Amino acid sequence: MLHQERRKNEEVVQEQIEHRDGKVEEVLADGRRIITFRNGTKKEISADKRMTMINFFNGDIKKIMPDQSVIYYYADAQTTHAAYPDGLEVLQFPNNQIEKHYPDGTQEIVFPDHTVKRLYSDGFKETFFPDGTIVKVEKNGDKIVVFSNGQKEIHTAQFKRREYPDGTVKTVYCNGRQETKYSSGRVRIKDEEGNIILDKN
Repeated sequence: MLHQERRKNEEVVQEQIEHRDGKVEEVLADGRRIITFRNGTKKEISADKRMTMINFFNGDIKKIMPDQSVIYYYADAQTTHAAYPDGLEVLQFPNNQIEKHYPDGTQEIVFPDHTVKRLYSDGFKETFFPDGTIVKVEKNGDKIVVFSNGQKEIHTAQFKRREYPDGTVKTVYCNGRQETKYSSGRVRIKDEEGNIILDKN
């Protein structure tokens, strides 16, 4: 009961100022100021003037925090955008996708299925999948896929290569030629049509 009374006292308007432009400013007992604009937008300033919250007429909400972080909620898109003093920006979407934009140009996207994709300012990209698979893409388009079972694939403009944990390496060249080097030392080469042209131990 005491808590409810205290809440009511904090909401008590000590002073109300009506401005010529139609906005109304209220000073509350706890020191907060609430300014209501003609279009319905409300701006609330904390007693210590370190935090401001604006409730826009369209449902958007903007908070300016004591550390100067700005958190903006877009009502229509149900998306939150936070901008921090160090330059980091974080977007959170209604499907729980989160994007982080770092001051150095790096972007990190965390998808709802917990896949994480990082895009670096130099063009390098890497993606971490929940099953442990990692995909790295160089600026030139070369791709390395590391599977959770220890296999590795390398994709370039010239070839696609798969490396197996036992040391076997299978390469398919852009012209269709295939080369398999087994861990035993055996080598098998097939031409573009799939004909074996070399098979030696």
